[in-house]
Amino acid sequence: MIKPDAVRRKLAGEIISRIERRNLRIAAMKMLKPSRELAEKHYATHKGKDFFEPTVEFICSGPVIAMVVEGDNAITIMRNMIGALEPTESAPGTIRGDFTISSRENLIHGSDSPKSADYEIGLWFPEISA
Repeated sequence: MIKPDAVRRKLAGEIISRIERRNLRIAAMKMLKPSRELAEKHYATHKGKDFFEPTVEFICSGPVIAMVVEGDNAITIMRNMIGALEPTESAPGTIRGDFTISSRENLIHGSDSPKSADYEIGLWFPEISA
């Protein structure tokens, strides 16, 4: 998911281009302003943590671009391309390393496992996950 800060900063095209240049396939994509209910479900595993509420508010603050990215080792490749959450730990050449300065507004989300990818695809793309 390309987050509201990346959309606001007009970085969506750059991020999508990086994904495509890695020869990954964008199987589904849509832009939407998430409802609070959708954002809370997406971050449900973090409910009760101090960053839950600000994160939900941030995701609902503007449009996001939800995507289903496919390809060999897509999750690992995407996580490497995204970079570390903390800006000071995110390597140059990664999306976060090149463009983010905040661990809260960090441009992009990527699933961390096949299980979370299946869950998140079901949330964001119920029309394709039966």
